[in-house]
Amino acid sequence: MGLSDVNNKVGGRIWRRPVQSSAGYSMLQIVVAFAVVAVLVTIAFPTTMNSLRNYRLTAAVAAATGAISATRFQAIMHAYPYNITFNSSNATYQVASEPPPATSFTNVGTAVPLSGVGDVTVSPTTTLQFNANGTVSATAGTLSFTISNPLTTHTITVTGVGDVSSN
Repeated sequence: MGLSDVNNKVGGRIWRRPVQSSAGYSMLQIVVAFAVVAVLVTIAFPTTMNSLRNYRLTAAVAAATGAISATRFQAIMHAYPYNITFNSSNATYQVASEPPPATSFTNVGTAVPLSGVGDVTVSPTTTLQFNANGTVSATAGTLSFTISNPLTTHTITVTGVGDVSSN
């Protein structure tokens, strides 16, 4: 019997040692698997990024329309004027009120971002003023403005009686 023989004779019996196979993957298998993953990531990444941009835009539009409605309700509930300003330079909105006997608007809280930095843009800067009876007028801009990202634009329109729509 040679050293490479897998059979050993012990006590008159022949015992077979299990033949050990090489464990693991070959370099070729690893490279092929890596190439497949790289192709899948290359295909999925732009789609995922576009989906995230659209999600952020949809969230920004929902935040803006909700803020407009909430500001109108505040004006009606408190029976004095409120306004909301959508700032095009930093894509934020700021609510302000004019409780009696004040003669000018004061901010309510701080400016609220519509989305993460650079995700969406607002155009033009628009200030909507809500009266105690629920009517709306634009003191800066018009009753319509846009929120957009590099892929899509949504137009938000407010009627004179406070109905909000987006498309």
